[in-house]
Amino acid sequence: MTRQSWTALTSAVAFVILAVLLGVLHVPFVAWAPGETVDLLANDAAGHPNIQINGVKTYPTTGALLMTTVSVTRVDSYLSLPEALAAYVLPSRDVLPRDVVYPPSLSNDQVQSQEAAMMDTSQQSALVAALRAAGQPVKEMPVVAAVVTSGPANGKLQPGDLIEKVDGTPVQTIANVTKLIDAHKIGDTVTMTVKRNGAPVGVSITTVASNDGNPTPRVGIRIAVGYDLQANATYGIDPSIVGPSAGLMFSLAIYDLITESAIAGDRTIAGTGEISADGTVSPIGGIREKIAGAAAAHATVFLVPAGNCPDVAGLKTSLQLVKVDTLDDAISALNALKSADTAKEVPHC
Repeated sequence: MTRQSWTALTSAVAFVILAVLLGVLHVPFVAWAPGETVDLLANDAAGHPNIQINGVKTYPTTGALLMTTVSVTRVDSYLSLPEALAAYVLPSRDVLPRDVVYPPSLSNDQVQSQEAAMMDTSQQSALVAALRAAGQPVKEMPVVAAVVTSGPANGKLQPGDLIEKVDGTPVQTIANVTKLIDAHKIGDTVTMTVKRNGAPVGVSITTVASNDGNPTPRVGIRIAVGYDLQANATYGIDPSIVGPSAGLMFSLAIYDLITESAIAGDRTIAGTGEISADGTVSPIGGIREKIAGAAAAHATVFLVPAGNCPDVAGLKTSLQLVKVDTLDDAISALNALKSADTAKEVPHC
């Protein structure tokens, strides 16, 4: 075999090896692409409502309210270089550093647990915001947000317990609860009455010293602001869909179900945005991918959190991009868009 033949053979083998390596080696990026949309006013594949409201009167709805998603590289999956390059070049897609999306200090299970918890919080906040917007009663109460496994409250209190009384004294705020517990000495017994699954439960807890040496008595719980509601919502959303960004659309769907307003009308409305219990809408990631997904689902209006408007500057789309700061903004805009006379008053990105 001649020198030229050996050179050609060596080059071919090297090329094949490099091509294989490029196809299998991982790169530290994740890809975002338009994901599925879910009509929150419709039923799932089994015929069950995507959102079921109990405890208050509900009304028939028309049209569609779409929650939008981003198809993102899973925390337990990786991109090859060709995949990353394709996602970078293709329209309505993005490539981000993996460490930005998935902190390296967290395990896969921790990331998935956090994202599932954010979805749970989003759904609860959406219900509270929608009830408030509809004029339904919402009572704020201190709630057990977490129980320390090694603490004295473990096995006695549960996350979600609404705290009604401490030592027989009614409490309305976190500060009320903290003050009454702090009045004890380490080793004293604190009695608490909590509302669990709608029924009162009494418990007695012996206080202990904190791990940091602080002499203040502790019962081993973390307290947050909770809500005593007449209504409850059951969500039939695919459990693989996680994160907080569907909050606005959850709220709108609940509001549409519990009022006679029929805000969707006969239209297909899409949107996104994290929501707080007071109805404030916060910006999210993947806004362009979500708009592309909504367009593919034949939506005509897309509700954009005000903080995301700079992210869609110059975007070409057939959708009306409506700017919203709050749930009330979204409700007002959708009602205004029903008439040509008032549609011009709706703010756009």
